[in-house]
Amino acid sequence: MFDIGFSELMVIGIVALIVIGPERLPRVARTVGHLLGRAQRYVNDVKTDINREIQLDELKKLQSEVTESARGLENSVFQELNQTREAIETPLKTAARDIESFGQAADDLPPPVDTPVKPAV
Repeated sequence: MFDIGFSELMVIGIVALIVIGPERLPRVARTVGHLLGRAQRYVNDVKTDINREIQLDELKKLQSEVTESARGLENSVFQELNQTREAIETPLKTAARDIESFGQAADDLPPPVDTPVKPAV
């Protein structure tokens, strides 16, 4: 993150020793360490939350793609089913109409004439 070398850390330590004093320097260093640890944990928590949000967005996109694909497949299956149903029902309806018209034509025919039966001699 920061490019701080060993020599720069030595300069910061010497200045802190002179400004703060040898009695309070360990306590200040401990407090600074705790604050830096809290800042690091906070940064890690923020990174984790951001990664979770990114993954959640990706999962939502994937879910919408899968749902859209499933709807397309369902529509395709229903179209094929309807076409097959029409292909089967059309000849059946035609055959039913033909049978009905033959039945009506048979009803319109005159009744059969009974021929008298001659007795045998």
